[in-house]
Amino acid sequence: MPINQTKLTEANLTVGYVAKRSGVKVSTLHFYETKHLIKSWRNSGNQRRYKKDVLRRVAVIKAAQAMGITLDEIKTTLATLPDNRTPTKQDWSALSKRWQAQLDERIAHMQRLRDKVDSCIGCGCLSLKSCPIYNKDDYLGETQSGAVFLNSEAENILQK
Repeated sequence: MPINQTKLTEANLTVGYVAKRSGVKVSTLHFYETKHLIKSWRNSGNQRRYKKDVLRRVAVIKAAQAMGITLDEIKTTLATLPDNRTPTKQDWSALSKRWQAQLDERIAHMQRLRDKVDSCIGCGCLSLKSCPIYNKDDYLGETQSGAVFLNSEAENILQK
């Protein structure tokens, strides 16, 4: 039996193998562990070992990240699975539906920003008389600084 198939059937995968097989760096796997997104166990030589289901879990993490889902959101969603197990096909369907709603919100937000970007750079400035969200009397300076209108509060103002 080829060595790769042997490692998969033994469910005793090294961090290097998981990194190569999943297409992420070893340091990324270590980072995922610190964020409690994946888990490993230590062999008698104190080396990390992974069960083969970690490959699916890393694939789910990578797919979610590609959609713009944050690691905190991924962790929260994966924590809804019983015993923090690796997602099944049915689990993936439910997880992806949850993330689709978040993506729809982000898409709508980006479309609103796109439609307003020619008239506002989100700075909360005091100088542009033609600005649709002119910061009269610098009321934003009381609580915020910087490009303050590019957040969710600005969304409400921009929509008016």
